[in-house]
Amino acid sequence: MSQMPQQAALAKCPSCAEPVEPGDLFCGACGYDLSSVPAPPQDHPTLTMTGPAGPGDGTAWPTPEPPGPTASPAPHLPTDLPGTDSGGTPLSGEGPDPASAAAPPPGQEFGPATGGVPSAAGEGGSGPGGTPPPPHGNGPVPGGAQQGGQEADAEHSSGSGVRFDRPDEPDEYPLQAPDPRLASAPADPAQLCVACRAGRVDSDGYCENCGHAQPRERDHVERESGPVAAVSDRGLRHHRNEDAFAVGHTTLPDGTPAALAIVCDGVSSATRPDDASLAASQAAGDTLLTALPRGTHPQAAMHEAIVAAAQAVNALAEEPATAREHAPHQNAPACTIVGAVVTPGLLVVGWVGDSRVYWVPTDRTAPPARLTEDDSWAAQMVAAGLMSEAEAYADARAHAITGWLGADAYELEPHTASFKPDRPGAVVVCTDGLWNYAETAEEMSEVVPPDAADRPLHSARVLVGHALDGGGHDNVTVAVLPFPVPSQGAGSA
Repeated sequence: MSQMPQQAALAKCPSCAEPVEPGDLFCGACGYDLSSVPAPPQDHPTLTMTGPAGPGDGTAWPTPEPPGPTASPAPHLPTDLPGTDSGGTPLSGEGPDPASAAAPPPGQEFGPATGGVPSAAGEGGSGPGGTPPPPHGNGPVPGGAQQGGQEADAEHSSGSGVRFDRPDEPDEYPLQAPDPRLASAPADPAQLCVACRAGRVDSDGYCENCGHAQPRERDHVERESGPVAAVSDRGLRHHRNEDAFAVGHTTLPDGTPAALAIVCDGVSSATRPDDASLAASQAAGDTLLTALPRGTHPQAAMHEAIVAAAQAVNALAEEPATAREHAPHQNAPACTIVGAVVTPGLLVVGWVGDSRVYWVPTDRTAPPARLTEDDSWAAQMVAAGLMSEAEAYADARAHAITGWLGADAYELEPHTASFKPDRPGAVVVCTDGLWNYAETAEEMSEVVPPDAADRPLHSARVLVGHALDGGGHDNVTVAVLPFPVPSQGAGSA
């Protein structure tokens, strides 16, 4: 039985380089198996695969030229030798054959980049006037020698697969000068937390220091368009604002002005209520701004606007079936809508849901009025005579809506109504985030500023503040329009 060759002791672990003791089979630091370390290979001389080379075997290298008094010895390059491909076939376009390469004629030199092609200075080895050509092809070559050398280079490159005519690479690559516009532009200051005023706000909208969520773009929105203005706020209890509005003013075909306001409240129990309210308000506002200048009656235009808003919300539910597989119990996006159009002699309202429109005359001795009826459980109980208004709205089911915009709505029944007030006043369009704190028309009249018709934006801010002071349990959105609408230039916003 033959004995296994004994492995030399290792001084350190090949894996972690920790010192090891003689006889250790495993590294104490990393557990490397020291017995699996292969023995160092023995040094063997390189031999030819076909046996020892004879005098006539191998490639004939050019014999060095004896040094002369005027010529320096030319180097022997691998490109001076013939080559073959992997199949043993000689490559085309090679230099001289081994016989001529072994014994070059006297006075003839090999150029460094010509693949063994003699210099074109002449067979005598000298240029005009008997001057020898520059050695190694580094100097200028007279006549057509330059072009001949380039052709030889191209032929040799195509034959051997190596190009020798590439330009020399520079030792250093110049760096591109910096753009002065970028260098002079100041960096954007980091957004600070609105709560702690010390932490930075990350891309998710939260403070890196205290973790407080930062206000979103829709958390508080104010907009004014001619004589109409609106304000929307997230409130104090909700994590986002699911209300949306659209305000604008335009001109009727007879040249009289018209102002409009649309307010939508997303249904929180539905999917993407904020998207639903935004889509509905934009669609309804655009429809009114398009229909009124064409001469459509304001009440008919309001009906068209509500239908367009419903179609926009329904389109949000048209999602792939695979998306519903992950959330099969979610409702389709839904929202309520209420709007008002004011002209010099007409007031038109429209709604679906429980958002409201209030009429507050400038003369507070005149009675105010609520111009809409809720699509809610409480309103149905009152209309059926089963409960009084106070009892119905005190019930926990009071705010359960019976009408809304959405793909899962029972049936779309837009409500529209037109009025012709006999005195100036203000029209308040709002969500339940406001009227929960001023439910009756008299209560709303008490909180509306006396100059609401002249300062609609200020009045909308005051009403939103009233809801926040009352607790801000819901999103709050209020639009204020004056009646009659003052004569101003046409436009929209």
